[in-house]
Amino acid sequence: MCLDNVPMNEAALTAVARMAMSMGNGDMAFDMVKKMKQLGINPRLRSYGPALSVFCNTGDVDKAFDVEKHMLEHGIHPEEPELEALLRVSVEAGKGDNVYYLLHKLRTSVRKVSSSTADIIVKWFESKAASRLGKQTMDQRFIKEAIENGGGGWHGQGWLGKGRWNISCTAVGADALCKCCGEKLALIDLDPVETEKFAESVASIAIKREKHFSFQKFQKWLDYYGPFEAVVDAANVGLFSQRRFMPSKVNAVVNGIRQKLPSKKWPLIVLHNKRITGQKMEEPVNKALIEKWQNADALYATPTGSNDDWYWLYAAIKFKCLIVTNDEMRDHTFQLLGNDFFPKWKERHQVHFSFSNAGPVFNMPPPCSIVIQESEKGHWHIPIASELDYDAERTWLCITRAKSHVVKEDSSTIPEDLQPLDRNKECARPTIQIAVNTNSLSPKDGNYDKPQKPTEEIYKNIRDILSAPVPSDQCTVLQEIEAAEMLGNCVIDFQI
Repeated sequence: MCLDNVPMNEAALTAVARMAMSMGNGDMAFDMVKKMKQLGINPRLRSYGPALSVFCNTGDVDKAFDVEKHMLEHGIHPEEPELEALLRVSVEAGKGDNVYYLLHKLRTSVRKVSSSTADIIVKWFESKAASRLGKQTMDQRFIKEAIENGGGGWHGQGWLGKGRWNISCTAVGADALCKCCGEKLALIDLDPVETEKFAESVASIAIKREKHFSFQKFQKWLDYYGPFEAVVDAANVGLFSQRRFMPSKVNAVVNGIRQKLPSKKWPLIVLHNKRITGQKMEEPVNKALIEKWQNADALYATPTGSNDDWYWLYAAIKFKCLIVTNDEMRDHTFQLLGNDFFPKWKERHQVHFSFSNAGPVFNMPPPCSIVIQESEKGHWHIPIASELDYDAERTWLCITRAKSHVVKEDSSTIPEDLQPLDRNKECARPTIQIAVNTNSLSPKDGNYDKPQKPTEEIYKNIRDILSAPVPSDQCTVLQEIEAAEMLGNCVIDFQI
């Protein structure tokens, strides 16, 4: 292309980057992305893949995060595959700060993780590096304030606590309590300012796309007849599991959702006007239903040429109410809204439905937000995505600090035959406090910790290793501690 003076484009440079990746040359692959900017070409997410892949596979943490930094500087946001690769290389290198940062990136952009990402997260919390990181003393008021300021469900103040982590697969009950540790998970919704911004965003897009001031007329109609506690996407309901629109299904869903609303008030039924006209709708049964909805001031028929999605979506946002639809809102219409507010709002307000012999069945919003959560105790709850994705059956990772006690070097609490030697006479080592994990959990419980040895035996093993004189040209203190941990099957937390 260069010889023929053909301008290079993003696809061509990305192809070169992939060739560099096949040769294991991450620097060359990254240079291709940098060259795009020099040529005035906007890189895409796929442009960064080759360089990131090489650096992550070769364990070059710094260069891998240089790629991520370059992405963010140019408005490209990594998705789960890229974050998973960064997480894997960070875990393998024992980079706790990077792991913490990536867990929060996953929280904001992915929310629930794939099983492969969950495996890497488990590997991190099983590691010794993870057990050593954490703040033992932290002002709880400060943590609570950080959680409130962040909207709930996280604090972002770093790892809390010390010692081994307990990792379990669990579920969350209808009361939002973790069935493993009993912590109540947070329910995170848009705050009033975010809600207003979101509604304005939807309205501005709709006004540009709708003709003859149709959407402005709808806004005035809502101001007059609202508020509503629920909105029904009637086309989605009436076409459920068949091609022919059936008003009877809409009526069943409307009556069913009314019973779940505090006021039992009619929900707003949004339906394109083509659905309420025609020969079929002139049948007495169907005509009677339409008239009933109209008389209740519950039906809004969107005009010809309009997109009824904007109407029911805006109404649900404006009134902070439920939206009954099985539309997963993934097409281009909803992609215009971005990922800032939409996923959070959708999770809290969408009601899915189905039909049984007894009538409509509603899948109400979950009792807690299905998103990675970090508690004020420093515990983590991580939802795992699945094919079915039913919230009631969802698997979560429950990750908590194992219970531990501090064994102080106090002659009044340690048996005489286990008294530590005066190490100050032998070598200038710092006085330490030894935190020993004494939890003994069975693999049947879904935890990953191995059974612990009796406390006195652990203490004796540690004492024998740490009290022995060591020549200066041999093991370091850190190596001795690691050896003690391995022999005692515990975690030593020492404070100078």
